[in-house]
Amino acid sequence: MTIAEIRNLELRQLRYFLAVAEELHFGRAAARLHMTQPPLSQAIQALEALLGADLFIRNTRNISLSSAGLALLPEVRRLLQQAQALPAMAQRAASGASGHLSLAFVSIADYSILPPTLREFRRSHASVSIELREATTDVQLNALEKGEIDAGFVIPPIPEKLQDLLVYQKILSEPLILAVPESLANGRKKMTLADCENMPLILFPRKIAPALHDAILGCFHAAGLTPAIGQEAIQMQTIVGLVSAGMGIALVPQSVSNLQRPGVLYFDLPGISACVEIGLAWRKGNHSAVLEAFVNLFNQ
Repeated sequence: MTIAEIRNLELRQLRYFLAVAEELHFGRAAARLHMTQPPLSQAIQALEALLGADLFIRNTRNISLSSAGLALLPEVRRLLQQAQALPAMAQRAASGASGHLSLAFVSIADYSILPPTLREFRRSHASVSIELREATTDVQLNALEKGEIDAGFVIPPIPEKLQDLLVYQKILSEPLILAVPESLANGRKKMTLADCENMPLILFPRKIAPALHDAILGCFHAAGLTPAIGQEAIQMQTIVGLVSAGMGIALVPQSVSNLQRPGVLYFDLPGISACVEIGLAWRKGNHSAVLEAFVNLFNQ
């Protein structure tokens, strides 16, 4: 059977075959299909010619399925069921109820906005497959520019060269708090940056999170301090792990205090108003219904 012949195969012919195969009687099958018997017989003969095999064994008293017909029957049922499901499938995809979402996130989102957002989205869009990718903001922006992901939780700002390409929506802003080795706290209930001036600072490289990097250093400058940079790390859990190891102190978003590590204590910084912002970025030209449904979570 050639490709051109396959293209000529119609669902109508398969429905005719199924009716005859289940009734094993052309008259009853024709009545079931609300048609007369002669065109039904002609349609089955045309289908057999198209497939190059007899589907029925005919005699003067009855008909039965041939070996080719027996093999074809379950496949025809499957194809017709799939065809019947197509309208509902298309409607679900058009409404964003099914489909695929490729979502990236900076590590700090994993301690704040990401888990509750995913839980809420899964409750209303259980049929959507979600591909998650942890990545720094610069990596995400590159992926968005190339169309490799649908959206990403990023730390602003969005570079000027991408502002015509991307949409950015602020999701949350949270204060920075102080993370120190437990040995440094020495039982104290409060600590200030001045209490830590002899400890090296662990923070993000500026190239991957310039706003956060500058906000952290701004806290020290506002306190009249110049920190010594000890280590740089791009993952929040790595930064907290280095604090736990006594390698230095860090300023982290408040939600990171949910990451409890032995040997690390967290302290609020009264009088310091520095915050870190997280927002969602996506391409203006992405018309995915799934993406629209995800974005709408933040507009309710």
